[in-house]
Amino acid sequence: MKDPMERMRELIDRLKETSYAYYVLDDPIISDMQWDRLYDELKELETRTGTVLPDSPTRQVGGEPLKGFEEHRHLSRLWSMDKVQSMEELDAWIARTEKLSGRTGLQYFVEYKFDGLTLNLTYRDGKLVQAATRGNGITGEAILPQAMTIHSIPREIPYKGLMEIQGECIMRLSTLEKYNRTAKVPLKNARNAAAGALRNLDPAVTASRHLDAFFYQIGTIENPPYRTQPEMIDFIRENGFQVSPYLGSGVGREELEKRIREIEAQRPTLDWLIDGVVIKIGDTQLREQLGFTEKFPRWAVAYKFEAEECVTRLEKVTWELGRTGKLTPLAHVAPVDFYGVTVRRATLNNLGDIRRKDVAIGCDVWIRRSNDVIPEIMGRAGKPRPEEIPIEPPECCPACGAPLVVRGAHLFCMNRESCKPQAVARIAHFAGREAMDIDGLSEKTAEQLYDSCHVRVPSDLYGLTPMDLITLEGFKEKKAMNLLDALERSKRCELDAFLFAIGIPNVGRKTARDLAENFRTLERIQQATAEELTAIPDVGEIVAQSVTEFFSFEENRVLIRKLLEAGVVPKDAQGKADGPFRGMSIVVTGTLPNLSRRQAEDLIRRSGGTAAGSVSKKTAFVVAGEDAGSKLAKAQTLGIETIDEAELIRRAGL
Repeated sequence: MKDPMERMRELIDRLKETSYAYYVLDDPIISDMQWDRLYDELKELETRTGTVLPDSPTRQVGGEPLKGFEEHRHLSRLWSMDKVQSMEELDAWIARTEKLSGRTGLQYFVEYKFDGLTLNLTYRDGKLVQAATRGNGITGEAILPQAMTIHSIPREIPYKGLMEIQGECIMRLSTLEKYNRTAKVPLKNARNAAAGALRNLDPAVTASRHLDAFFYQIGTIENPPYRTQPEMIDFIRENGFQVSPYLGSGVGREELEKRIREIEAQRPTLDWLIDGVVIKIGDTQLREQLGFTEKFPRWAVAYKFEAEECVTRLEKVTWELGRTGKLTPLAHVAPVDFYGVTVRRATLNNLGDIRRKDVAIGCDVWIRRSNDVIPEIMGRAGKPRPEEIPIEPPECCPACGAPLVVRGAHLFCMNRESCKPQAVARIAHFAGREAMDIDGLSEKTAEQLYDSCHVRVPSDLYGLTPMDLITLEGFKEKKAMNLLDALERSKRCELDAFLFAIGIPNVGRKTARDLAENFRTLERIQQATAEELTAIPDVGEIVAQSVTEFFSFEENRVLIRKLLEAGVVPKDAQGKADGPFRGMSIVVTGTLPNLSRRQAEDLIRRSGGTAAGSVSKKTAFVVAGEDAGSKLAKAQTLGIETIDEAELIRRAGL
């Protein structure tokens, strides 16, 4: 009789071999029933011997439910994807990419855009050591026990260096159908089923869903053995990962459109959800040259397919108040299922949109749902009914009762100081980390300050005293002094932080930084024309109009004047050509001892340099901290100088 340990080793090796054939090669070599029998035999032997080998697939079933998810910081940032929804928008993206690269006729590669949950795996010495959700792109939830229940995720790989690889966790449609045949509570949607299972504290629940995963991108790797997208995919496949069964290439618009239409036609026949395609530049060196915006890689774009549409009844409309005082109509519709997701609300944008689409309470409407976000009402479906009720705008603010003002197509509550919801939201935004970075001033604290200290506008914050704060619930002397110190520090702020803090519509931190670098002073930005604004790359007509309109309104000029009178001094921004890092491209990688990544990159920009997202031959030097990863390795390979935080500060002249 064969030794139990020897037999367990044979079973594990056989199960790994058959899993590779099924998930990676898409060429099963045994039936599901045979696989189950081998698996059951292995489990029986493990129970009998009391031993579970480290690489046993039974470990993938998971253990006891976790008490909570720990935070995991990714080695490399996981970026969002810029999106286009028409060939015209794709044309514009291609033109912009060619302009940035200085090249035409670029080689593009087309992949499925899986509709699942992003998964980020970390391997060290060939072993899976961590798995995490995308989170905010910098940190996510550590879900290694849950990921280990997915049989298409290899526990060990041939590559022995440090590697971080991204993919999409999905539930196949055939698996969903099979699951629902016997489920007490059927799952409605494959994407939500996958996301809910992967983020379930009980790995056994995850295992019961029989999830799958496709991999497509390596974020961190030591000495990458590839130079193009196809070579990267080959490397991923050779290491035992399941990759997308589609990888089409094309040069130029016509070929890309052909590939896109080809995949769109395949969509109904696939065993998984996709909501578009991803178009990538194949040359990894060119990718490094193009780099990233604040949110997206410049070398890739998602082409989104037409959203799903259906008809339902419009039951009522409520008007939602935002921090700018703008009221937005929200449609409440009869519940309707979009591929298993129940929709009860939809957006109508503004009063002009309501009139243009000719919709009323009680009418049937076409609604369109995209990316699991709130759907949009597209227009009326069918003829009017006698019982329909016209949608009328409110005469006063639903929050404070103040009369409303019409500006263009929108309604505004101008009671900026005593309309509590918008005042509190405005103060909390002003104090946020990406804005004035006033540590300790959360939305809850903003509400306390509104109720107890008569703080109505951001400038009121700078008149607070220790006695004001000590009277607040949860505040003692130390906490009060910490908040006052943070307020005092915020007075000397960067111009781009100030621009973001005052809440200019459609202006995020990156656009604020672009405005600051190009105009340098607050006064010049306030006086900028639409033509001057649109001359800045990535600033379009909508943003330009938002900026000029913002500074044209008296209440916003008063907001700024009061802040300046309170002692807030936005520093004049340096242009890119000024400072000790003039003309330099500098990369920050790893965790620095004192500065955050954003603080270090802001220092580089203030000193005239460009804070690049990737290492290339044009990189002047790399600032490396703990766990620097692949960027440090590449810098060393290219012979690029590497310095630490202290040297960065010294060279910046601080």
